[in-house]
Amino acid sequence: MAEGTLHERIVTELRERITSGVWPSGHRIPFETEMAADFGVSRMTMNKALAQLTREGFLERRRKLGTVVTAPRMQSAVMEIANIGEEIRALGQDYGYRLLSRNLRPAGPEDRQFLRPADEAPFRVLTLEALHLADGLPFCHESRVIHLGAVPQAEAADFAAQPSGAWLLQQVPWSAAEHVIRSTGASPDIAQALHLRPGTPCLEIARRTEFEGRPVTFARLTYPGERHQLVAGFAPG
Repeated sequence: MAEGTLHERIVTELRERITSGVWPSGHRIPFETEMAADFGVSRMTMNKALAQLTREGFLERRRKLGTVVTAPRMQSAVMEIANIGEEIRALGQDYGYRLLSRNLRPAGPEDRQFLRPADEAPFRVLTLEALHLADGLPFCHESRVIHLGAVPQAEAADFAAQPSGAWLLQQVPWSAAEHVIRSTGASPDIAQALHLRPGTPCLEIARRTEFEGRPVTFARLTYPGERHQLVAGFAPG
């Protein structure tokens, strides 16, 4: 069985143990080496599976206690501003990235609609289009607008070498974010980038971030619907 398939099977089975209550909140799970032996996989494969469940908010690693089940948090899966490269690596797949276009220009009406600045003062934007790859296959199409008044250093950044999302997480603070999640049909351009037929159902996440009331960036992330899902856990109160 391929490593990616093994990873998905392990993650699905452990997640079901948690959501079904077999492993309740606060339960300390077996050691990594024990579970690797039980599943017949390497310790590295098991570590990647546990890392994904930790990122999703189902597990928490506590000093001296080991890894325990925590109340899953909706923000961990849906509202978290995640690094796509880390997300792909957590799935046990090789990450790749390709910058498709870069454009510097004065902000237009559509840019203002996306960023929603507080005033009518002119500003410039950097627009980017990129493709994120998992094991060489299209994983996510990204289109992004960066407010250069808020992030002037982005103009000189080499986004052909480093994804803009990862760069922004490292370089620019943010204090608020808004996500709009919907299903959509792939446009001809996005379908071509993702190796899909036009109109194929996709998952779209539109994300706007700001810092102290000033817009920083707007990104639209489009995933092939049949190859991606959002996992949200929550508990009463």
